Amino acid sequence: MLRVEEDGPVLRVWLAREGSLNALDDVLLQEIAELYGGLERRFDVKVVVLGGAGSSFSAGADLKNPPGRPRGASERERRWHTQVGQRACAAIAGCAAVTVARLHGHVYGGGLAIALACDFRVASADARFRFPEVELGAPLTWGAVPRLIHEIGAARARELVMLCAEFDATKAESTGLVHRVCAPDELDQTVHELAESACAKPDYAMQVSKDQFRVAGSRCGLGDDFDADLMDLAVSRGVVARWS
Repeated sequence: MLRVEEDGPVLRVWLAREGSLNALDDVLLQEIAELYGGLERRFDVKVVVLGGAGSSFSAGADLKNPPGRPRGASERERRWHTQVGQRACAAIAGCAAVTVARLHGHVYGGGLAIALACDFRVASADARFRFPEVELGAPLTWGAVPRLIHEIGAARARELVMLCAEFDATKAESTGLVHRVCAPDELDQTVHELAESACAKPDYAMQVSKDQFRVAGSRCGLGDDFDADLMDLAVSRGVVARWS
């Protein structure tokens, strides 16, 4: 369900579930984790661009087949599945190459969480953002809360997570959630220019600089494995039954 295109030093990765607005299920999240985790020794890849095929980047978790809810699994297996979103975000954040999220249409919930794990985010003016988890009766997990605080500050993060309101690309840019906003027909060119700029920088300096930000993030508790257990607890209590 991922489509991958190689373009010299740029790897373009597409969420390819257009029929469901690229909703995230176990299979797609595991593919993301494996692909980004496997780039450690792809020294020819300098930039990875993550986009969504079709009309949206991603509408978030697949409500018909929610990630982390296998039937008939042991407790240990269920916990492993519950952490798949966490693993996907951690793999993106830990990727040695520069990572860019190409955002348009719906950028909701888990889709916004994986975009947050990228180094840079470029949004079309038609993009719409939202964290609906609390309204659905579940905590926001996958390391998104500490990552959001790290990126935009606690006060703004609290509003977005706890009040669940939708917001547009202009607000996303003003809060620091995205780095560039452009017209829909200029999205690919804007992403290309950012990727080209990153590719032109000296490899060693870029790699060390990225590691410095990664270390700073780790000190803020980004990617805590226990964060995923919050969703498992919510599921066991039945508070997210409305998802299915």
